[in-house]
Amino acid sequence: MNVYTFKDGSQKDLLNISGTVPVKFQGNSYNIPICLWILDSHPFTPPICFLKPTANMGISVGKHVDARGRIYLPYLQNWSHPQSMIIGLLKEMATTFEVELPLYSLSSSDAARQLELLSYISKITEGENNKQVKSKVDGKKNDGGCNKVTVIGAGDLGLACALSISAKGVTDKVVVLNCSEDLMKGGTMDLEIFPLPNVEISRDFSASADSKVVVLTMNSLGNTQSYLDLVQSNVELFRGIIPSIAHYSQHSILLVASQPVEIMTYVTWKMSRFPKSRVIGIGCNLDSARFQHIITNLLKAQTKGKDVWLIGEQGENKVTAWSASSLTTSQPSEDLTNRNAQQLLTDRAMEVLKGKGQKSWSVGLSIADLTDSILNNKRKVHSISTMVKGYYNINCEVFLSMPCVLGINGVTEISKPLDEDTVAQKLQASAASLHDLQQQLKL
Repeated sequence: MNVYTFKDGSQKDLLNISGTVPVKFQGNSYNIPICLWILDSHPFTPPICFLKPTANMGISVGKHVDARGRIYLPYLQNWSHPQSMIIGLLKEMATTFEVELPLYSLSSSDAARQLELLSYISKITEGENNKQVKSKVDGKKNDGGCNKVTVIGAGDLGLACALSISAKGVTDKVVVLNCSEDLMKGGTMDLEIFPLPNVEISRDFSASADSKVVVLTMNSLGNTQSYLDLVQSNVELFRGIIPSIAHYSQHSILLVASQPVEIMTYVTWKMSRFPKSRVIGIGCNLDSARFQHIITNLLKAQTKGKDVWLIGEQGENKVTAWSASSLTTSQPSEDLTNRNAQQLLTDRAMEVLKGKGQKSWSVGLSIADLTDSILNNKRKVHSISTMVKGYYNINCEVFLSMPCVLGINGVTEISKPLDEDTVAQKLQASAASLHDLQQQLKL
């Protein structure tokens, strides 16, 4: 028996089983050290499972293991008494670990850094409240005064973000955290062959410590049968990442680019327990900037200190909203001061916008611009996903794009466009749809 501390800080004496799971991986035999916490409600509920690496072992963060060593398996998620048993759990654990080995051998130089992570894990699993744990990474100089940005995910979007942010010249360091099980996939190998001076590739969450901004680009690529299953697989992916990021960069701004962005921003906010002002999604930022460019530069319309925005839900359900009702153009004979003229201009701009896709490099440039606004505290207005409860009579906790003043502390102000009935109705419909989906997720 030992004391276990739950996420809410409450503690309880639980039965604790420690041992090893024998695994064969690429012709070699390994004994994977684990511990199981048996709840009072067992066998109706599954045990809580952790790895127990030694000081010379590193945790391979992946689909089934997070940075703390917490183990997540379909067997646990689908636990059902009396079919589910610990013996069956151990068998699935062994089978899974034979495909994706959860631990690796550390070099002597990395072993010291691993000790602190092990200490952190130990304090969670042995009953010390993790709120009392001080976040220190290693013996290196603390990066607190450094403009560091971490990009989670090494796919096309992740690398596009890293390169765009690096080219923008607003950071001292960009860390690309590769969560892929296959190091040969993506472009990280190319970045290792052709390194950039301020870009670091890592699989260790501690490399992200003290980041000012963390960009989340990863998406689950698993085969799913429904949209809900797809979103739930992303939730499981985030479950193994967000708590570790929140631990190592407690004062960062979390910028979500994973899809669906509104849902995954909500998931990130819930899992990180960060203030809502410091969890934002890329939302309609790219489309809104393009839309404004089309109106001003291609259609030659001018706004008299007033702006038009694309807000709401990213994709087909986005909404056009004006900050004021007066416009002028370069053609004196045209009168664009009424709503019909605004709608005509909006329709023309939307037709042009439809031909523009959301390529990785385009999104990367957009994210670099958001990062610039944050790190340099520009207080620039962007259409980004933020908590909209209390706006437009929305009473549920959902994230939708709104014009937001963005700075070093995240969202400092929301600039509400004109409160038109059609705009409010569309936003309320999107909020209801998102809330319904959120209620079906297993968080």
